[in-house]
Amino acid sequence: MSLEHALQKFPKDLLLKDGLHCKSRPLRKDDEKSLHDFFLAVPSEERMFIKHRVTEPAVIRDWCQNIDLGRNLPLLAIHKSAIVGVATLHQQLSGWKRHIGRVSVLVLPNYRGRGLATALISEITDIARNIGLEKVEAEFIGGQEAAIKMFAMLGYSNLLRLDNYVKDMQAVTHDYVLMGLDLRIDEEYAGMG
Repeated sequence: MSLEHALQKFPKDLLLKDGLHCKSRPLRKDDEKSLHDFFLAVPSEERMFIKHRVTEPAVIRDWCQNIDLGRNLPLLAIHKSAIVGVATLHQQLSGWKRHIGRVSVLVLPNYRGRGLATALISEITDIARNIGLEKVEAEFIGGQEAAIKMFAMLGYSNLLRLDNYVKDMQAVTHDYVLMGLDLRIDEEYAGMG
């Protein structure tokens, strides 16, 4: 299935555990201010774990003005016109990891514990499967144990953990954790249902 076909179901309603309704849809050019506001609302101690300087307007402007959903597909969760969560599917379109997508997710603190991150990851994983990726992976810094546990509950397994391998934006060293999920259907079970 093509990416264009996979995205036809959006915008989509998400009903969370506590009855809260959100919409999910891909990033658009006109989301620049809302996306910047979203990252400013993320607690500063959590922004240290983000690979980019998301508080700088130029970074967000570049993302919104140069959208390539085939390479980076940000799926937004919107509540009352504000972005409250983002899950992204990152792809390498060539090379030895072209069959593997990388998944990331971030939800504002007031919206955690409601199933929003799980819903976003499930949507991104379904898109990855539908466009023919064989595997997805997720990267973490040691200490992000709640996120690691949530991905494990969604079927991701630990692929590796490297002690003191990465540095956050404050140059503090942390463990690096890589988790993965195989999207291929086992031929033995494909016909059973």
